[in-house]
Amino acid sequence: MAVLNALVKNRVVTGFIMGVLAFACILAGGKFLLALLLIFIIVASKEYTDILKNKGFLPFYKVIFIISVSMVLVSASGYNNLIPLVLLIGTIGSFLAVLFRGRQPYIANVATTILGFLIAWMPCHVCLIRQMGSDVSLFNITFKQGLYFLLFIFFVIMFTDIAAYYFGVKMGKHKLSPVISPKKTIEGALAGAICAIIAGLIIGKLIGLSLFQSFMLAFIVTVMAQLGDLSESLIKRDAGVKDSGHSLPGHGGFLDRADSYLFSVPVAYYYIKYFILSSHTFYMTLDLIKKVLNVIAS
Repeated sequence: MAVLNALVKNRVVTGFIMGVLAFACILAGGKFLLALLLIFIIVASKEYTDILKNKGFLPFYKVIFIISVSMVLVSASGYNNLIPLVLLIGTIGSFLAVLFRGRQPYIANVATTILGFLIAWMPCHVCLIRQMGSDVSLFNITFKQGLYFLLFIFFVIMFTDIAAYYFGVKMGKHKLSPVISPKKTIEGALAGAICAIIAGLIIGKLIGLSLFQSFMLAFIVTVMAQLGDLSESLIKRDAGVKDSGHSLPGHGGFLDRADSYLFSVPVAYYYIKYFILSSHTFYMTLDLIKKVLNVIAS
């Protein structure tokens, strides 16, 4: 019991410190947010390559490192139109690394190297969201509307994680994914989603989103957060490791702490871009759905 209490204490303290640091960097933006992303991606990329080594694969860390850092710098500088070029260079570089420094299994090493910087590409959307929208002012401080969206995502994920963990421990009976993550339960997942949506509706009201948009964004974020968590667990389970690393007491590694953001941030970015900030896309989608339904009905 004493050991369990110590583990819970470590988890809470570490989570609180990391949460405060992340929250402060999101608020400050600029070089602080850039530094946070660089630290995360550099450490998480190393954790990823170490996990894959347990499976017998040898992704090229140097390629992952160079491409991942390049994507962060490009995203933070506002030249996100160059990201496809960086991804192309990384893909070709992955093949060249195997061609000239080939180690068995060849295809797996190429694939896992590409997957490595694709995973790193997802958190880059934090910078893209921070730069979104028009200028808004609060207490004589001017910032981009994207800050509101990032705070929305941050709190929705926080409520998802806390509620899913608490209600999963207290009420969880039915396993969500017994093979991939035996401790996660359907009850915990549903409770996390419900609490997250309630939080999203409240925060959405404060930042000026409609009830519908608040619900949709919160729903997307909480679902993607839980899928991201499960997907990271899938990689660890397949590789036969419990945690991605040991950098964060009570949480494991950086990937373990941030897995909820891997899918939720990029999906939220595209939803915000095409369905919140651009009503034209929303009506185009409705029109497309109508056309498809007409074709099916005819």
